[in-house]
Amino acid sequence: MNGTSEGPAPAADLGPAVTQSDNNLAPRAGRTGPPTYRSVFTAAPLAMAVVDAEGLVVSANDTLGTLLGTDPAALAGCVAADLVDLASDAGTWHAYREVLRGHRPRLRCTRRLKRADGHALWAQVTVEPLADSGDSGGGAAPGLLLSVADVSARRELQARLRHLQMHDPVTRLPNRALFFERLTAALEAESYEHGGTGRIGVCYLDLDGFKAVNDTHGHRVGDRLLAAVAERLTRCAEEAAHPRSGAPLVARLGGDEFALLVEDSTGTDQLAELAGAVLAALQPPFELSDRRLSVTASVGVVERHTAGTTPTALMQAADTTLYWAKADGRARWTLFDPERNANRMTRQALAATLRPAIERGEFALEYQPLVGMEDGRVRGVEALIRWNHPQFGVLAPNRFIALAEEDGSIVPLGRWILRTACRQARRWQLAHPDEPPIFVSVNVAVRQVWDSDLVADVAGTLEETGLAPELLQLELTESAVMGSAGRPLQVLKALSDMGVHIAIDDFGTGYSNLAYLSRLPVSVLKLDGAFVRGFQYAAVSDAGPGETANPADEVIVEAMVQLAHRLGLTVTAECVETSDQATRLRRIGCDTGQGWLYSRPVAPDRISALLDHAGPGGPAGVQAGVGKP
Repeated sequence: MNGTSEGPAPAADLGPAVTQSDNNLAPRAGRTGPPTYRSVFTAAPLAMAVVDAEGLVVSANDTLGTLLGTDPAALAGCVAADLVDLASDAGTWHAYREVLRGHRPRLRCTRRLKRADGHALWAQVTVEPLADSGDSGGGAAPGLLLSVADVSARRELQARLRHLQMHDPVTRLPNRALFFERLTAALEAESYEHGGTGRIGVCYLDLDGFKAVNDTHGHRVGDRLLAAVAERLTRCAEEAAHPRSGAPLVARLGGDEFALLVEDSTGTDQLAELAGAVLAALQPPFELSDRRLSVTASVGVVERHTAGTTPTALMQAADTTLYWAKADGRARWTLFDPERNANRMTRQALAATLRPAIERGEFALEYQPLVGMEDGRVRGVEALIRWNHPQFGVLAPNRFIALAEEDGSIVPLGRWILRTACRQARRWQLAHPDEPPIFVSVNVAVRQVWDSDLVADVAGTLEETGLAPELLQLELTESAVMGSAGRPLQVLKALSDMGVHIAIDDFGTGYSNLAYLSRLPVSVLKLDGAFVRGFQYAAVSDAGPGETANPADEVIVEAMVQLAHRLGLTVTAECVETSDQATRLRRIGCDTGQGWLYSRPVAPDRISALLDHAGPGGPAGVQAGVGKP
């Protein structure tokens, strides 16, 4: 039997002491007046018994007999500890023995007792020494007073209150508090020592588009849908019950979020099968009175050893995996992937240190030449930003530029790139006064246009570095430029009027609204590398086994080049890697090329060396970007 024991507490005032010297509570000779001790003891509403130093019942009152369903006289001589189950756990038994020996003032505990008729009840048991009446002559043997109070009604009320506290009123499922209580207990219990697997699993799900149900049909219908979902999840859990560990616990964690807890799981296959069953169970439409609603769910699945796992870590992993399931298209389950999670954690670490890294000067620019297709001379270079991260090493922009755009740090980072690239272009110009100056092109994110005064930043940088406006080119992606209106278009026109060149990067993969080009202050198109890769072979017949050449790419590129030239634009081909590609691009009229055929991104001094060997009169150019690998 389970129970709890308590320490000392003030004893109830029972009046004059009752001891064995009172002849088992018999009235003393010659006493008259108030009720005798025996009559008070016998008629008391509290069930009581006197216990001797050996732990045997000396006398019990009628109330105790009624409580236990037996004759109180028959209790005399019984072992008190057996009557009220004090030996069922070591802690309570030890405390009782201490009270019996006089080393402890009181014991109070709660016990589940069985009556003679088989009925059970919850009782609060108190054991404490009998007080000395002061007139027993000092020769009385020590004794104990055992009192028993029926607390079944209170326990039942507490159980009902706990049930209300630990269950969701809409679905009647266990709520978040009870779920985490069970989860914590499962992680703390070393189940493998008792034949368990020592593993645990969670299917964490929420309903796709549930907010639309609430908004369209109202919260009452939404609650009925949640209750119907809970019923299907419960049936699904019952069908997945394991002979040893039982059925998974189904809980509503809040809103439209549910969880299924699998204790002593047997591996990821078990959790994957459960997740698939959940999705299948939710697939049929729900018939809610006069409404027929369909709903899907996204499920994050986590399964691991209990050792070394905390409730917080497990649910964080489940929440992350649920997010992956939604990002992957919804109406599916996704298994937790440690490698994918490590990438996410790295991303968060980078996001947290991005702004301080700008202040610490952890960024640098490298430069990649742009080459004239006709003469093979260096017309410019593209400068690519690198993050010299103290923990992760040198990072390419595809690792952090999206983060910078998300948190707004692209604005200060973009200003640093603009100043650094313009300053370097001016140095090259001063170092090679006999050659035409080279221009620098800086990639600009849309957020820079909205969140900063880009026109003022550019004007201030040009004035600070002494670089002429026509030697600066700003690149925006096609998706950012096409359809520009309002402030973005005004900014582009202001920069163009200043003399700065505007280029569209990765052209041909976005909106490709060619007619819109004539309305934009654009001077350069940079063809996306995907088209150039289609030029991998000089002709279709050059392709080897398993290799593919697409002649349509050349037709498309040629048409775009011709259109660009008619609009007065120049064309740069990105990702030029072979001489065959360069030959074909030159034949169809591309103006400049950029890629590994000419050079990988290099340090500024390597560009200076290229310019030193260019010879007098050679055209030169530099291009700097923030969004390229």
